[in-house]
Amino acid sequence: MKKVRTRFAPSPTGYMHIGNLRTALFEYLIAKHEDGDFILRIEDTDQERLVEGAVDIIYDTMKAVGLNHDEGPDIGGDFGPYVQSERLSMYKGYADQLVELGGAHYCFCSEEEIEAQRKEAESLGISFKYDDPCKHISIEEARKRIADGEKYVVRQTIKANGETYFDDEVYGRIEVDNATLDESVLLKSDGFPTYNFANIIDDHQMQISHVVRGNEYLSSTPKYNLIYQAYGWDIPTYVHVPPVMKDEQHKLSKRNGDASFQDLVKKGYLPEAILNYIALLGWAPESEQEIYSLEELIKVFDIKRISKSPAIFDIDKLTWMNGMYLRAMSEEKFYETVKPYIEEAIKRPVDQMAVARILQPRTDVLSGIVESLDFIDVLPEYDNAMYIHKKMKTTYEIALKALKASKEALEALNDWSSEEKLHDVLLALPAQMEMKNGQILWPVRCAITGKQFTPGGAIEIAYILGKEETLARIQIGIEKLEKEVA
Repeated sequence: MKKVRTRFAPSPTGYMHIGNLRTALFEYLIAKHEDGDFILRIEDTDQERLVEGAVDIIYDTMKAVGLNHDEGPDIGGDFGPYVQSERLSMYKGYADQLVELGGAHYCFCSEEEIEAQRKEAESLGISFKYDDPCKHISIEEARKRIADGEKYVVRQTIKANGETYFDDEVYGRIEVDNATLDESVLLKSDGFPTYNFANIIDDHQMQISHVVRGNEYLSSTPKYNLIYQAYGWDIPTYVHVPPVMKDEQHKLSKRNGDASFQDLVKKGYLPEAILNYIALLGWAPESEQEIYSLEELIKVFDIKRISKSPAIFDIDKLTWMNGMYLRAMSEEKFYETVKPYIEEAIKRPVDQMAVARILQPRTDVLSGIVESLDFIDVLPEYDNAMYIHKKMKTTYEIALKALKASKEALEALNDWSSEEKLHDVLLALPAQMEMKNGQILWPVRCAITGKQFTPGGAIEIAYILGKEETLARIQIGIEKLEKEVA
C-alpha cells in the first residue's frame, strides 16, 4: 500500500485563518492516523500578496497547536526545496513537456483580445469561457514566435467533447462536461506558474497521496486530473471539505475581518482548545465526546465522517470549550498560565496563587481576567442598592447589621494566614445572630469588592485583600449603609 503523505501549503499572506488551520489539522490527522507523513510547503509565488513576517507566523502557529511537520523548509527532507519560489526553474520544463503531450499550448493573445471576448459574452448574457485561437497553432510555429521574442503564456488544452470525473472522499463521484471547463493559464508570461499548476507539479514530485482543500475547488479538480492524465501520473485521493461560516450566509474570511488564530489567542483562547474546537467544525466523531487531545483525535479521525454541509463557527461553543480546558489544568499550570494577567491587574502585594484559585473555576477566556480583578487594587464606586438581594433576603438594615458584626469578629482575629480561619469566624456569625449564611456573606462581599459578580466569594477575597484592607472596606460599607437607614 502506498504511504499516506499529506501537505499543508499555505501562502504567507498574513495571520492564520481558521479555515486554513482546520485544513492543516485534517491533513495532519489523515496522515498520522495512517502513520504517514505530514509536509509543510510554503507557496509564495504570488509575490504581490506576500506579507513580511508571515512565514514565521505559519511556523509559530503550527508549533503552538502541535502540528509538527515531518518535512518542510526549516527541517528539510527528501523532496525539497519546500518553498515554491525556490522551485521556479523547473516549472517551465514541465509546462513545455505538457505542450508536447498535448495537454497544453502556447498562447500569444493580448489582454485586449481576451477582454473583447469577455465583453461579447457579457452582451450575449452567457458565461465567459475563453476560446483561444492559439491552440490551433502548431508547436513548431509557436516555438519560432517564442524564439523571435513574442510574449506568451502556457494555457491548458481541453478537448470540448466528453466528460471528466473524479471520486472525492467527501462528495463522492463528480462528473463534469469538458465543454464547460475553462482553459486556464498554467505558466504566466513572467515565467511564474499559476497556483494550480505549481500545486500539481509539487504534489506529484513530493508524492502527495491525499489532497485536502476547500470545496470551492471541486469545479476545477477535473482540470487538474486532465493534467495528471496527460503526464501519465497517479491521481491523488481528494478530500474536499465544506467551508467554515460565520453565519448561514457568510463565510468566515480574513478579508471580512473575522478572527484569525492569532486574534483568538490574543483574546485569551488556548491554542489546544482552538484546535479541539475546529476539529469538530465539519467533522463528527462516532461518540458524543467533545474534548479531545491531539493524540485522541489521531486515533479516532475518519475521513468518512467529514460533513458535506458548511460548519458555522460558534464563538460561544469555543468559549465553553476553552473554559473546560482551563478548569482541567493542574493548579500549578493554571497559575503559570494566568500569572501575566494577574500581574497586569494587581499591583499591590497579594498571594497570587490564591488569586489563581478563585479564577480557575470561573474563567472561560483569559482576556477577561484583568477586568474581573479590577476591584482588588482600588475599591470601585458602587450603588448601595447592590446590598439588597431577594434570594439572600437582605435589606439595608440586615446588611448593616451583618457588616458591623463581621467587622467586630474579624478585628478580633489575629491569625489571617488561611482562608479556613476566616471561614470559621464568618460562618460562626449566622448561627449566633439567627441569620442565614447569605445574609452575612453577601453584604461582606459587596462591601469589600463593590461588585455583584466577582471570581471568588467573600471569604476568599477577604483573605486575598488582607486584614487591614478588608476592615477598611467594610467600614466604608457601614458608613454608606448608615446613611441609608438614618
